[in-house]
Amino acid sequence: MTLLDKDGVRLTVDDALATVTLTHAAKRNAQSPAMWRALAEAGALLPGSVRVVVLRGEGTSFSAGLDRQAFTPEGFDGEPSFLDMARGPEHEMDALIALYQEAFTWWRRNDLVSVAAVQGHAIGAGFQLALACDLRVCAEDVQFAMRETSLGLVPDLTGTHPLVHLVGYARALEICATGRFVHSDEAGRIGLANLVVPGDELDAAVADLITALLAPPRDAVIETKALLAGAVGRDLEEQRAAERAAQGRRLRDLAGLGE
Repeated sequence: MTLLDKDGVRLTVDDALATVTLTHAAKRNAQSPAMWRALAEAGALLPGSVRVVVLRGEGTSFSAGLDRQAFTPEGFDGEPSFLDMARGPEHEMDALIALYQEAFTWWRRNDLVSVAAVQGHAIGAGFQLALACDLRVCAEDVQFAMRETSLGLVPDLTGTHPLVHLVGYARALEICATGRFVHSDEAGRIGLANLVVPGDELDAAVADLITALLAPPRDAVIETKALLAGAVGRDLEEQRAAERAAQGRRLRDLAGLGE
């Protein structure tokens, strides 16, 4: 069932599985504010039955980053250009960037597991969109790069937080400051990719992962994701307490004594 198909974003739902597809293959799925609004809308439209969300890009590239039209004086039709943003009040620019970021945040919800199927270029905003997901399955031709600094900008679409957590501060700084490409072998080695497969096996690998993710009871996965997501911000005793509380909820539910 198709719930959304506009501005380069298509959302389809099949029971517990939702698929979000970037559909601007002719532009290598370059991103725009309209696409970001559509991505945010896709998250809001998900039915409660959905447990796993897969993010794909049509064509040879996952997403080549921000559409270069954003850097022209006129920008996108009906949208403030970068120059307009720079000239306007700071609070308005902050609010606008926060609105754009909403396209990149809902993928981390505890009630979902999100999987990015990444092939070809995942540059800048494309890299950050892949980082927005919980897991990344990558084709061997994948090319990650954070190119914002080469444009005199910073990564501002929520990608810095997961990048540091995945690869550590020093490597994240080196990747962002140099803007260099991270290819599949390195991506697998440093933890950017959960799995690297030949390009013609990407769909099958994602399908196998979906099957495995949907096998356990939903509430157990939700509780486990919340435990892992919060672990970095807790010390050992706090994590032990969180584990006990979560397990208590699970045992009461299994015994039919849920709150």
